[in-house]
Order: sequence, then structure tokens, then C-alpha cells
Amino acid sequence: MDIVQLITDIDAFVWGPPMIVILLGSHLFLTFRTGFIQRKLPTAIKLSVTKDPDAPGDISQFGALCTALSATIGTGNIVGVATAILAGGPGAVLWMWLTGVFGMATKYSETFAAVKYRVKDHNGNMLGGAMYAWCRAFEKDGKTPWWGLLGAGAFALFATIASFGIGSAVQSSAMTGIITSNFPGIPTWGIGLAIVIMVSIVIFGGVKVISKVCEKLVPFMAIAYAWGCIVIIGMNWEYVWPAICLIFECAFTPKAAFGGAVGSGIMMALQFGCARGLFSNESGLGSAPIVASAASTRNPARQALVSMTGTFWDTVVICALTGIVLVSTLIANPGILESGQIKAGADLTSAAFASIPYVGTPILVIGMILFAYSTILGWSYYGNRCAAYLFGKHAVRPYQVLYVIVAFLGAIGIGDLVWTISDITNALMAVPNIIVVLMLSGLIARETKHYVWDKNLDEVDETPIPVLESK
Repeated sequence: MDIVQLITDIDAFVWGPPMIVILLGSHLFLTFRTGFIQRKLPTAIKLSVTKDPDAPGDISQFGALCTALSATIGTGNIVGVATAILAGGPGAVLWMWLTGVFGMATKYSETFAAVKYRVKDHNGNMLGGAMYAWCRAFEKDGKTPWWGLLGAGAFALFATIASFGIGSAVQSSAMTGIITSNFPGIPTWGIGLAIVIMVSIVIFGGVKVISKVCEKLVPFMAIAYAWGCIVIIGMNWEYVWPAICLIFECAFTPKAAFGGAVGSGIMMALQFGCARGLFSNESGLGSAPIVASAASTRNPARQALVSMTGTFWDTVVICALTGIVLVSTLIANPGILESGQIKAGADLTSAAFASIPYVGTPILVIGMILFAYSTILGWSYYGNRCAAYLFGKHAVRPYQVLYVIVAFLGAIGIGDLVWTISDITNALMAVPNIIVVLMLSGLIARETKHYVWDKNLDEVDETPIPVLESK
């Protein structure tokens, strides 16, 4: 068998029904285990903009949230939603939205575990993530069992590899494609060089610089994109309610939409909606808890609640807005699919935003560039923390250099193989992360009851944070 085809088949399998069952099942289980923690969303949003200056940590809770959102809110929120609709029908939007609602519990739980078991390096910087949860949660007499080290190493390895593709090459390739399609005369190597400079200026400054940039960039780009969506919804106002009805109808009945021009069937809607939703908000992948562990917070529950809002903004709000925009646009322009103009998700999104005179296309282009750029920044931190866990602190600088080189190669056309391999490792990193979260779910449930439901969120966790031996 062709090696490329084999890798493609593996990718289709790991992001197929088994992964959907693992992640969606975990979302539902952890929702019940935490007592429907989603009910605390208003409190979580309030905490996300509340500073906790006296608490241990390197960056603010809002900075950690924005850094995580920078890596999470990406082209998947724009193109991924359109792809799900074309493949699974309008009903995919509802299933995508539901993965966000229930995924908030998983994002809460994985962040709780990461913050509870975080450590400090020799400089006093906070480190955390699934690898440290594996190492510390099951320690006996100061030693981690072999299976704990295996789980930690597997997560860190898969996350490091995934960061080069999903975080670097794929995003720079997306930026190049967007720019060259609108400004054909610009050479790809020039775009790649500009990306390298823009990324290097930020990521070599460490997590504090990355978080400061993301604090300013993420709210701006999210609000600008949401504004564009709201304008289109306003223009399509008479089709909005029919669009919502169609989304619900196609989610639960095998109805062909738009003359059968897009996918139909309950299972198709379920599979593509869940898959794109899970991929978009990253709940269960274990990525966001890595930066959440660096936040200044009095106890694990506070930062876990803040991180939970990331899934809400990413999927419950932005993906839902995108879905309503696209479905209402298709209803308003029924001939758009039959014209042959729409061949991929990006084409559908472009057609929807082009309906806004003068500013629609620029909003989409700038939004996609900023989304891709911010994803490169966020994933660079995830990857360097995992590389440092695997190979020691001296691996950080070589990792960062390689990361920007891969960004350049992605810009000039590195090929689809790197994307496929990183996509596989992106899914695989969820496995050790989900396992450790489920193993710790009893502890998370007990402490959630104490901090959240017994109203002790202001309590300071006095548990000493160990200093990691440098290597």
C-alpha cells in the first residue's frame, strides 16, 4: 500500500467514530460528574476578567484564556463549520454546538487537573499539563510508576509533533493561500519570511510576551469577526428563523437540504458536526491546560472555570454564529450551490461574507490571517512546554527555531503529508489526556463540590507547589 494513502487512512480512522465516542462520551460523563458545571458560566465569565494578583502564577487569568483562545479560535471556526455543513448538512451545526456545551465540562476538568498538579522550574516559572498530572497524581514515595511516565511521555511527544503541523505549517499555509488569492503578485517566500519575523518577535519572548500580545489580539479579532457575522445575519434576517428550524430538523431527521446538494442523514450530521466541533474547541485534547497552568489563581477551580469559557466563546458563540450565517445565506441564495462556485468550505464562507458590500471580503481575509497567526503563537507555547518536558530546558530554543522554520516551509508549500501526520498526533494526544482526567474525575468532583458548589472559590490552596529538578 502507498505510504501516503496509509497515513491518510490512519488519519480518517483516528478522527472517525472511535474518537467521537471517546471525546463526546467524556464530555457527557464529566458534565454529570461535575454537577453540570456549565451552570456556573456567568461566574466563570466574571472570573475571566478578574485579576488575582496575589496568587501564584506567571500571567493573568485573562492572559491565559486569551493565549488558549488564540490557539483554539482559528480557521476551523470559519472554514471548518462550512466543511461540516457541506458534508453533513445543516444539522451538523447543532451537533457542533452541543459538543461545545458539553465540552465545557471536559475543559474545566482537564484544566483543574493541570493546575492542581503544576510544578515550578528552577526559575520559579509555572509548568503544567497532562504530563505533570500523570507524573504527580500517582506518585508513591516520590516515584511515578512506569505507566504514569508512559502516559506523560506519550502526551508530550504527540503534542510536540502536532504543534509543528497544526500550530505552524498548516496555519502559515492558510495565511499564504489567503494572501496570494487576493494579491496574486506577492511571492510565497516573501510571505513566509514576514510570518517568520512576526512570529519570532513574539514567541522568543516567552509566555509573558505571548500572553500580552494575545490579550490585545484575540478580543479584537473575535469581536471583528462576530460583527461581520451579525451584519450578515441582519441582512438575511427573514431567513434566520428558517435557518435555525432547518438546522434542528436536519439534526434529527434524514432530510436532504438545498435540493440534495449537501450531505444529509442523521449520522452524517452527527459525525461531521461532532468531529468539527471537537476539533475546533480542543476540549479533551489537553492543549489549553498547558498555558492555564501558568495563570495566577488562588485555587484550581478558579482557573478551570475561566478556561471553560474558552469552549463557550469558541464553539457555542463563534461556531454557532458562523453556522447561522452560512445556512441563512444558502437559503437566501438557493442557486449558489448549483452554480458550481462552491467546491469547498472556504468557497461557501467567502460567498457569505462577499454579500456584505465593500467590507465583507476584507473582514474575512483579515480575520482568517489573524486567526491563523494567533494559532501559531498559542501552539508555539504548547509545543515548547512539551519539548522541555521531554528533553529538558535546553530544548526550548532549538524547538522555537525549528518551529519558525516549519512555519516558513508551510508558507512556501510543504505539502499535505505533514498536515496529515500532525492531525493524527493531534488526535492521539487526546487519549492519554482523557485517560488521566477520567482517572482523576473522582478527585475533581470532590474538590469541585468544595470550591464551587460549597461556595469556597475565594479560598487559597495552600498546597506547596514542588520545584522541578532541572535537566
